[in-house]
Amino acid sequence: DGARKANSTKTWKEVCFACVNNEEFRLAQMCGLHIVVHADELEELINYYQDRGFFEELISLLEAALGLERAHMGMFTELAILYSKFKPEKMREHLELFWSRVNIPKVLRAAEQAHLWPELVFLYDKYEEYDNAIIAMMNHPTEAWKESQFKDIITKVANIELYYKAIQFYLDFKPLLLNDLLMVLTPRLDHTRAVNFFIKVKQISLVKPYLRSVQKNNNKAINEALNNLLIEEEDYQGLQASIDGYENFDNIMLAQRLEKHELIEFRRIAAYLYKGNNRWKQSVDLCKKDKLFKDAMCYASESRDTGIAEDLIAWFLENQYHECFAASLFQCYDLLRPDVILELAWRHNIMDFAMPYMIQVVREYISKVDKLEQAENVRSEEEQKAEERPIVFAEPQLMLTAGPSNMMPPPQAPSPQPPYGGPAYPGMGGGVPTYGYSM
Repeated sequence: DGARKANSTKTWKEVCFACVNNEEFRLAQMCGLHIVVHADELEELINYYQDRGFFEELISLLEAALGLERAHMGMFTELAILYSKFKPEKMREHLELFWSRVNIPKVLRAAEQAHLWPELVFLYDKYEEYDNAIIAMMNHPTEAWKESQFKDIITKVANIELYYKAIQFYLDFKPLLLNDLLMVLTPRLDHTRAVNFFIKVKQISLVKPYLRSVQKNNNKAINEALNNLLIEEEDYQGLQASIDGYENFDNIMLAQRLEKHELIEFRRIAAYLYKGNNRWKQSVDLCKKDKLFKDAMCYASESRDTGIAEDLIAWFLENQYHECFAASLFQCYDLLRPDVILELAWRHNIMDFAMPYMIQVVREYISKVDKLEQAENVRSEEEQKAEERPIVFAEPQLMLTAGPSNMMPPPQAPSPQPPYGGPAYPGMGGGVPTYGYSM
């Protein structure tokens, strides 16, 4: 009561210390509430309690003081530090409620010294030190790592190198969640470097969903890695779709690899790749080797090369594939020379197979001749009409040759004088004038 009347910080402090010495902690708390609101007196009070080992009572005092109107940052900070030392189970709750009112750097040091890794990560996150938060989680995964929190913070880090450390971390500790992490990192990730890393550690098959999702970028490293993975899985349909949709890869190298594959569908894709790179002869030869006759005929037709088409037809005849010979005549119709086809059919005694083609050729030639005759007749008629047409000069239209009608007429020439003896005036009789007297 005397201290309350005195209302002096020094008095409150002396009374409080006396109560602590006598272990009258209820009275000491009442006095302490008047002391802790002064930031400069707080440290001395805390040290006095701690030196005597009254940690529980000190924590109770500060907890009671948090509701005061004059509560300041020092009180929340010191209580957080006390929790880290003596009641770590209560520190997380305290930080979630009052993180904005504590001195975060000071509490960070206390949490690190107390090895409170989840609380340390929480504070790093609130303090916007995302790089340190990620490092703390990777260094202490059993206590500090949480999937949702990790993926949320990793997108905010400033140092991109942490992305690749995080990939290695997941590969070591959470390989089944690796694709989820890669999806989060995709916007800022160097895909070429990531693919090379997985190839180096021989884990490319683990990230196939990631490769599928980023293939839309048409990155060469991604395309080649996914194509190689599809070859290993013997997924020729997936490989065909990948080749058709994304062309940024080494076509020739892939074709040479597939050319020696044990499955015919992959060798067929090799022929398709050769065709796409205008290596028509290699493409057709590969189809002939695997007896892919339809593909061979299609590629020969697309090559627009008469030599390739005729070589294919000659090969069909050498191997007595007469039906393929007949089919290729129509597939490569506009590339073939009728005289060559007729000779080959005659020499191999297969005129029946060539006859539909020859009939079509003859019909086409007759149509061309008919058109030429018709065009010639039209031209002759036009020439005849041109010869019969009279030559008529049109009236001049230029002012240089015909002036306008309102121009002055040209001057008239003077009328000639009447001859001598003629009438000098109109109405006068003509004849020679008489002289002298009339008789």
